[in-house]
Amino acid sequence: MKRFALTALAVVTLAACQPQVPDSGQGVGFDSYASYMARREGQTGLAPATQGLGTIAPAAVTSQPLNAGIPGSGERPRAETFAGIQTQTGERVHHSGGNSTGISDEQNFDAVASRESIQSDAARIQQNRANYVVVQPTALPTRSGASGPNIVAFAVSTSHAPGSQVYPRSSLFRKNYEAACGQFGSADAAQEAFLSNGGPQRDKLGVDPDGDGFACGWDPRPFRAR
Repeated sequence: MKRFALTALAVVTLAACQPQVPDSGQGVGFDSYASYMARREGQTGLAPATQGLGTIAPAAVTSQPLNAGIPGSGERPRAETFAGIQTQTGERVHHSGGNSTGISDEQNFDAVASRESIQSDAARIQQNRANYVVVQPTALPTRSGASGPNIVAFAVSTSHAPGSQVYPRSSLFRKNYEAACGQFGSADAAQEAFLSNGGPQRDKLGVDPDGDGFACGWDPRPFRAR
């Protein structure tokens, strides 16, 4: 019995020492914000912070546009001003003087239809046909001062295939073929030099070792086909 009494006394003592759990709905450290402000006013004698402040009236709403009062706000900005500008559209109108520097309105059907007709279109087409000139082809001019051989005429005068020996060649004084052709910028230039130096009968330059009359692989067949 004595042990039971001591146990009950210990439980009561622990319960008395346990702190009270605050109500989370009442805020941290105080009951509510209104109660806190009431206690604060009673302790300090200060008036609520909202007293003495007037009510701010909202700005008046008007039906005027936002750009009202701004100079030139109703017009599209442009770098220069021309005479004959329509204020309602901001576009340049068609000038009948013929020397206007404005924007062309030829893509505007209504604008063109107001000043053109089927008859005027027919007259314009007839005038364009009258001014149409057909240039007839003429003979090619002759080269002035051209004293060298004509490789085109030489190609047309031949009929054998490249690589077929037609002219005799000696192997005793044969030069380096690759070195001889390497000094020319093209096969046409080599053929012209070859014909100017005794070709095709003689090969002084060493550019026609097979004796077909064509230097450095020059091909006459494209000229023959013309």
